[in-house]
Amino acid sequence: MAPVSAMLPRWRLYSWSNNLMSSGTTLYLKGAEFQYPDNEKKVLKGIDLEIRAGEWIALLGPNGSGKSTLLKLFNALLLPSQGCCFIDGINTNETKSVALIRSKVSIVFQNPEDQIVASVVEEDTAFGPENLGLRSDEIKIRVKEALISVGLWEKRKHAVSSLSGGQKQRLALAGVFAIRPGSLLLDEAMSMLDPASRKSFLDLIKREHSSGCTIVQVTHRLDEILNSDRTVVITDGQISWQGKTENFLSISENELKDMGFAKPPVAVLKEELVKSGIIPGSTRSDIGEIRKKLCLLQ
Repeated sequence: MAPVSAMLPRWRLYSWSNNLMSSGTTLYLKGAEFQYPDNEKKVLKGIDLEIRAGEWIALLGPNGSGKSTLLKLFNALLLPSQGCCFIDGINTNETKSVALIRSKVSIVFQNPEDQIVASVVEEDTAFGPENLGLRSDEIKIRVKEALISVGLWEKRKHAVSSLSGGQKQRLALAGVFAIRPGSLLLDEAMSMLDPASRKSFLDLIKREHSSGCTIVQVTHRLDEILNSDRTVVITDGQISWQGKTENFLSISENELKDMGFAKPPVAVLKEELVKSGIIPGSTRSDIGEIRKKLCLLQ
């Protein structure tokens, strides 16, 4: 249930008869506000946001803008001070539905220590499915699939304390996959990864998104949002910009800089190629798609 770091140059991705994730969930905020008891300032102010099942949302904003708080509303770790939060139509204020909500929505934190709860690798991965009340044979299947997916199956009997920091991150992520939620919330989940590990992580997230999983991703790096459907920018607790990610990446470098972001190189490359009339403007800011367009010119 958390990030991944210092791992093998590339994870081996497996294809199973059953998808790790269930079909995507819908997430909805209406007039949502939040204020911590010991703080006079509201962290979130009247947020209206609908995330459709299967969407990939990039959630951006400066530190302290309320991004992580917003994710915690979706997971029912926090409840709105005002307004409402619905998960597949279920109001998170319904105390009896919290377990159901958390089976639908899992969050991956930046620090794996915030999520690891057991002393043995396979026991930690089994924690979520056990809390769902699943049969032991089903739990075993899920644990194996999840640990294989993150490259830790061979260490299933090892003590968690023997794992490196990066391996602990992979273990925490395996805990999420074993639950098979319909929505995956990523709170700076790739901030501690090296480039090769980040690419492997994104490949796995893309796989789950393609199977219908809803993704909500908090990040500061625009090169991590290239595959997202929509971008939402939170500033001082309010939505200051939202729209298609491709439109966001088309904003000028100076404007993005004023917003606190650096345009990813692949978006700059796409703009230059479009400006030169080499590829069509409809091309996505994706190196694979750009390569295909260029190959068609040969």
